[in-house]
Amino acid sequence: MNDSEKLQRIKKGDTKILKEIYTTYREPFLVFGKKFSSSDEDILDVYQDAIIAFREQVLKGKTDDLNCTLKTYLFGIGKYMIFDKNRKQSKEVSIVNHDIKDDYDTVEVPSFSDTINLQQRQIQKALLQLGKKCKEVLTLFYYNNLTIEEIKDYLKYDNKNVVKSQKSRCLKQLKSKING
Repeated sequence: MNDSEKLQRIKKGDTKILKEIYTTYREPFLVFGKKFSSSDEDILDVYQDAIIAFREQVLKGKTDDLNCTLKTYLFGIGKYMIFDKNRKQSKEVSIVNHDIKDDYDTVEVPSFSDTINLQQRQIQKALLQLGKKCKEVLTLFYYNNLTIEEIKDYLKYDNKNVVKSQKSRCLKQLKSKING
C-alpha cells in the first residue's frame, strides 16, 4: 500500500492504518530523535504528539498535495516538536515582538543572554523588525537547525528553491536593517 492510500484510509477514519504507521516508524523515530534529545521518554512523548498532529493534518486535508514521503512529513513534525520541547526545557525565553499590532503576526524570535554584545543586540533588534515569514524561515533555519528541505515540507513551499530564495531575501532584509 502506498502513502497516498494510507492517507486516504486515515481520512476515512481507519484507526488500524494509523496504528500500523505508529508501529512502523516508532523505532526509527526513536533513533532519529536521539540526535536532538537525550531522553528516550521525551522522544517517545514527542512521537506520540507528532502522530496526533499528523492525523489532524491529514483530516484537515493539509497532506492532500504531499510531495514527500509520509515518513519524512511525520519526522519533520516530530523534529520541530523536539526543538520546541528542548527550547522550553532549557528555559530560554523567546522574545515576541509586541510592537506588531496584529496578534496573529507574532513569531517567536530566539532571545540572547543578558551578556550579549552590541552586534548581537543589533541582530536581535533587526530580527524583530522583519515580517512574519522572514522571522519564521530564519528561525527555523538558524535557531531550530532545520534543513532547507525540512523547512519546505514544514511550511508547505512548492520546492526548496522557493525556500532558498525566501531565506536569501530575508537575510538581505536583515543585513539592511542592521546596516541601515
